[in-house]
Amino acid sequence: QVQLVESGGGLVQPGGSLRLSCATSETIFGIVFMAWHRQAPGKERELVAKITSGGRTNYTDSVKGRFTIPRDNGKNSVYLQMNSLKPDDTAVYYCNILSSWLDYWGQGTLVTVSS
Repeated sequence: QVQLVESGGGLVQPGGSLRLSCATSETIFGIVFMAWHRQAPGKERELVAKITSGGRTNYTDSVKGRFTIPRDNGKNSVYLQMNSLKPDDTAVYYCNILSSWLDYWGQGTLVTVSS
């Protein structure tokens, strides 16, 4: 069973930066896209950023210009670089990789933006 392991969450002050990482326990073949979602307290999970196998990216409006989603194909890893963080970015962030056969999810990492 392939596992996704997120890391890099924590407490950061408003305006600060964090870089989340998502590593896979085994190589995943046939990746369609890699993505980050988040779920804030009392809210539904939302897609934050996505990168397709072809390298096309898209971001939810609230993070455009502040977040990027780089990846390392050789390591089957994806990252979420978060800059200019705001208290509204506080959430549990989940890594998601969709392959041609299965939809993989990590267990989440908590990001708290607070002074």
